[in-house]
Amino acid sequence: MFFSFDRKISSFISKKIYCNTVHSPLTSFRETKYRQQCKKQGSIIMNSKKFAVLISIVSISGFSQGMLLPLIAVIFENDGLSSSLNGLNAVGLYMGILLISPFMEYPLRKYGYKPVIVFGGLVVILSLALFPLWKSFWFWFLLRLFIGIGDHSLHFATQTWITTASPIEKRGRNISLYGVFFGIGFAVGPLLTPLVKVNESLPFILSSIMCFIAWIFILWIKNDFPEQTVETNSFLDTMKRFSSAMKYAWIAFLPPLAYGFLESSLNSSFPVYGLRIDLSVVQISLLLTAFSIGAIVFQLPLGMISDKFGRRRTLVTILIIGTTCFSFASILEAYLIGLIICLFLAGMAVGSTFSLGISYMTDLVPTNLLPTGNLLCGMAFSVGSLIGPYLGGVFIQYFQHISYFIVIAAILFVVCSIIFIFGKKESRNHYLTEAK
Repeated sequence: MFFSFDRKISSFISKKIYCNTVHSPLTSFRETKYRQQCKKQGSIIMNSKKFAVLISIVSISGFSQGMLLPLIAVIFENDGLSSSLNGLNAVGLYMGILLISPFMEYPLRKYGYKPVIVFGGLVVILSLALFPLWKSFWFWFLLRLFIGIGDHSLHFATQTWITTASPIEKRGRNISLYGVFFGIGFAVGPLLTPLVKVNESLPFILSSIMCFIAWIFILWIKNDFPEQTVETNSFLDTMKRFSSAMKYAWIAFLPPLAYGFLESSLNSSFPVYGLRIDLSVVQISLLLTAFSIGAIVFQLPLGMISDKFGRRRTLVTILIIGTTCFSFASILEAYLIGLIICLFLAGMAVGSTFSLGISYMTDLVPTNLLPTGNLLCGMAFSVGSLIGPYLGGVFIQYFQHISYFIVIAAILFVVCSIIFIFGKKESRNHYLTEAK
């Protein structure tokens, strides 16, 4: 039923998505002829069914992430674990992302998108299923690390597939649509947190089953390959491409960095902070869901706005709004309705920061560096996510008289200032490089 809904939505919004790829030496004779024919036309068509499958599994992945962060934070807080250790456990997921990132590009180029997605989905499913077996700080840390590896494999392949499949004039919209369905899953995830009162194992089991159902559909779609114009035979070559992508688009990696900090701290540290300012678990779940729903509501419109007015201008605007909303949230902590409104509006503004960062990166780097750029976006996100929970836990523990929302507002303001000052200059440098 969920897949059917996705198929209808994607069919309505994106009938044809074009993929600029070239022949891979590993493709069959029939696929080679098809690619040669499509190359003359300048594109390969990704049908709506394939797009629906991709956003379906991403939405389920978002669901598992949205559930896991507040769920484990609440479990550990109820067990009396310190907020700093609670935050330390949360960074396991993002350490997994960082550990696997340098090794993802080679298998993607050699085996294609589908095998990487299948691998990532399977790792996530098995890890979620193992949580109920043993309640241990370090065992759960290890499982979260494996979930980070699986999630990043899944997201890296799907992001690259969609970014290379999108024409420039629709790129922001298509990536935003990807973000919408991830956001839908992420918004529903925290609502399972209260099930911990029924049984601590129940949320993990439900999430594992739902991921498995979505994972099955991946087996039905046809594989494809990214553009094969660069060598990928060594770790050193990967590092050289990282350096090249950084020169083109370093400014575009700041929004994913900020969003990683925002998402991880909001979903792992804020539940701890919320319990300490006398919010209930249900109220915390509602606040997190309000932020996620806000992100969903405005994700697609912001993508289309960025297509029309530019990524930099859109990013600066939404970061200013996000800074303002979190600043007001620090004043309205005692009023639940006020907090819900502030987080909803903040979600509408900065909930698209990651997808807009990817769109910005895609505008700045050459096509053959898109897989590398997507990897660096994921790594920037994971660095922010690593900093978020631990810094948040330390802040809650040692600065009890200062609102936690002030930290988030400060981070958003700093990133906004850097993009405002350097973003325009970087875009010009890119176009000059291409002209040469």
